[in-house]
Amino acid sequence: STLSFQVLLKSDAPTGDILLDETLRHIKATETAETVQTWIELLTGETWNPFKLQYQLRNVRERIAKALVEKGILTTEKQNFLLFDMTTHPISNTTEKQRLLKKLQESMLERWVNDPRRMDHRTLALLVLAHSSDVLENIFASLPDDKYDVAMNRTKDLLNMDPEAEAAKVRGAEMIWAVLAAFSK
Repeated sequence: STLSFQVLLKSDAPTGDILLDETLRHIKATETAETVQTWIELLTGETWNPFKLQYQLRNVRERIAKALVEKGILTTEKQNFLLFDMTTHPISNTTEKQRLLKKLQESMLERWVNDPRRMDHRTLALLVLAHSSDVLENIFASLPDDKYDVAMNRTKDLLNMDPEAEAAKVRGAEMIWAVLAAFSK
C-alpha cells in the first residue's frame, strides 16, 4: 500500500535549501527505511516517538517562514493580541501568489489534461498540498461560479482517485500519491 511505501535515498547531494538538506541527512542516517507516513509525522513534528526524536526537524514553521521572508515572499510583523504580541508573516509578494493561483486555476481549466499521468508533477504536488492544507477552495474562489464548479469538481475527482492505482501507473509520481494517501487517511 502507498501508506507503507518506504522512503529510500537516491542521492544525498546538497540541494542548497537548509531544511531539505537537513531532511536528507536525517533520511540518510536512519538505520532502517521509514514509511512516507512516518516521515511526514517526523518532519512536521506531529509525533513524539522517543526513539525517533533525533530525526525530527525543529521549528519547521518558523524556519520556513524565515526562508520565505529572506526570499521576499513574506514579511514579518508584530501583532498585538490583547495580552501578548505575536509574530505574523503576511504575504509581501502578491505577484508570486497570483502566479501560483493562476497556474493552479489554469491546470484545472484551460490546460486540463483529464489524466493525472500526463499532469505536471509539480502542479499535481501543489494541488495535493493545497488540499492537505485546506486552502483548495481559496485557490478557485476568485473564479466565476461556473468555472469554480468545474475546477472544484475536477480537483475532487482527481483527489478521490485511488492512490494505490495511480502510484503504480506513473514512475516519478509515487511519492505524490503516497503523500495524498497519508494526508487522506
